[in-house]
Amino acid sequence: MKHFLLFLSLSVSLCLQSQDFSNSPWHIEANNIDPNNYYGITVANGMVGMVSSAEPLKVSEVILNGVYDYYQRGRVSNILKTFSHMNMHLEVDGSRIDRKNISNYKQTLDMKKAKLITTFDIGDKITIQHQNMSLRNLPFSAMSIIEIKAHKDVEITPINYISAPDHLSDVRNLYSEIDRPHVLIPLMTSVALSPGKKKVATSTSFIFPEKHGYEPNIIHEDWDYNMHLMKFKIKLKAGETYRFALVGSTMSSVHNNDPQNEVERLTIFAKLEGIERLESAHEKAWGNLWKSDIEINGDLTSQRAVRSAMYHLYSFARKGTAYSLSPMGLSGLGYNGHVFWDTELWMFPPLLVLQPEIAKSLLEYRFVRLEAAKQNAFAHGYDGVMFPWESAEDGSEDTPVWALTGPFQQHITATVGWAFWKYFEVTQDLDWLASRGYPVLKEVADFWASRVERNGVNKYEIKNVIGANEWEENIDNNAFTNGMVKTVLEYASLAAEKLNKTPNSDWRHVAKNIPILKFADGTTKENETYTGIEIKQTDVNLLSFPLKIVDNPKDILKDLKYYEPRLSPTGPAMGSAILSVLYSRMNKTEKAYELFIKSYNPNELKPFGVLAETAGGTNPYFATGAGGMLQSVLFGFGGLDINEKGITELKTQLPKKWNSLKISGIGVEKRTVPLKSFIALFNACIDSKSR
Repeated sequence: MKHFLLFLSLSVSLCLQSQDFSNSPWHIEANNIDPNNYYGITVANGMVGMVSSAEPLKVSEVILNGVYDYYQRGRVSNILKTFSHMNMHLEVDGSRIDRKNISNYKQTLDMKKAKLITTFDIGDKITIQHQNMSLRNLPFSAMSIIEIKAHKDVEITPINYISAPDHLSDVRNLYSEIDRPHVLIPLMTSVALSPGKKKVATSTSFIFPEKHGYEPNIIHEDWDYNMHLMKFKIKLKAGETYRFALVGSTMSSVHNNDPQNEVERLTIFAKLEGIERLESAHEKAWGNLWKSDIEINGDLTSQRAVRSAMYHLYSFARKGTAYSLSPMGLSGLGYNGHVFWDTELWMFPPLLVLQPEIAKSLLEYRFVRLEAAKQNAFAHGYDGVMFPWESAEDGSEDTPVWALTGPFQQHITATVGWAFWKYFEVTQDLDWLASRGYPVLKEVADFWASRVERNGVNKYEIKNVIGANEWEENIDNNAFTNGMVKTVLEYASLAAEKLNKTPNSDWRHVAKNIPILKFADGTTKENETYTGIEIKQTDVNLLSFPLKIVDNPKDILKDLKYYEPRLSPTGPAMGSAILSVLYSRMNKTEKAYELFIKSYNPNELKPFGVLAETAGGTNPYFATGAGGMLQSVLFGFGGLDINEKGITELKTQLPKKWNSLKISGIGVEKRTVPLKSFIALFNACIDSKSR
């Protein structure tokens, strides 16, 4: 006991005082937390997402990437919600704490270090700091660091418990201790089966500051079928601070043939790494990610919103995998965790600019599921590949039957091919183009060559589709669909030529003869029977950006003026982002800024400003909207453009409110584009016009 007290008195603690982050561009604070109006923030590492809770020391749910099963919605798969393994209870002098008996409760997201930091007081007895992180350096592991400062003599009992969601069955709860001369390793493990009989496992352990032989005694208890716990007691004197950690790992048989043993190995590894090494490696990994950053000076609100969008895209995906991004990322079960066109058109481009290796993983997801897309095309009577509208584990169609969108939103097949070519434009990686890019582009082009209806000379139509504007179902010659198909057929031809192959001559022939319909005044027509009714989201305007098919400024403005007032206020956020890019590129900067704000601000939810899909919606976190908003900065105000030369710069202008803009870590070269580049380009434009 003497040694223990000496350790406590000599320990160096973190500052438990509440810090003011109100002016920090890296922190989002949640004060005055209302549990009835609380939309949690996610800490994730691309594999494991943990959604925060309004309750102290709790996680509301844990999402495991890459594994899907049939539960909740029954006839379609859902990304797996797994064991909640990082939850804690805390007893102080024998009384359980909760929201009702704490004060000064505050949660802060540190985006730079990807930590959720929670602080609170328990009467006049103790102050708690709880840091929760999904370890970037260990894709299946997480760590919580808990620091307790005593203001009075007190006895505390920290309790870690593992609970299984109802859809897991055959739950087995296990506890063991590995005793070595240098360390005692407590391991609490749970194993279960998903509805589809996939094995799911999780394991946790404590990291204590004491030397071996002086660590607290662990007590393990089984509560019921779905839950068990381990706990320890410790007595603190007034003025003492105690710091310990909880580490945990989780995975499924999709990730490892023997998940039970593997999670225990990973948890042991994390424990023996220790708090400082784990924390340092995690922060270093995130520091490397943040070498690709967007810095806005003069507009703190915009800066935080942009960083939040980047943080979530970085959190929801990682390099070196074959996993993609769902519209809600790893923030919950929205859209069943399925992969849509949202990935390639909305989230992929910002990642391609800032994190090409992560962008590569998103494409790898499609490539390894190419066979399922071939089977889908075959079943519908077409050649090549037909990517599903909603894709999950194996790449087959996973759209609910009632939605209709599965067989008809075929523009996704063109959009996937488009993304593959954009990756090549940025990286100029011929080996990748040969092994990955062209095989996909060829199959995509073959699909569309077989899909068009050849209804006479110069009239190759695409009928019976649902376009980007999903409120117009089963229509003909949709503008975006036709435009993206024309584009990807050309890209497939270019890819072949880059590899010294002879492209199928039919590809360019078909592309040339697919119509883009117009109204009598020259405005682009959304589809053959479109009459000017309200639309869900941008469709026609995508022909100007990113497709550049409608590229004359007068025509761009004509389409903008026609479709902007027809965008539904209840539609998703991405429409405003695209309009912002277009207005920015036409130097209508303040109009662009207005639409940039509209692309995220009405969708923010308390207390962290997480994005809902629609203004006033309640389904966070809408990563698709984050991708759109980032495009308005990168490709609008930032002037970046992806084309055959790679990533180039256009003449654009910053909003009046922004003093400067710096985009760093661009592309494979990781170059930086500071404000002076934009100023120089803009002034040169003005000078040339004055002459």
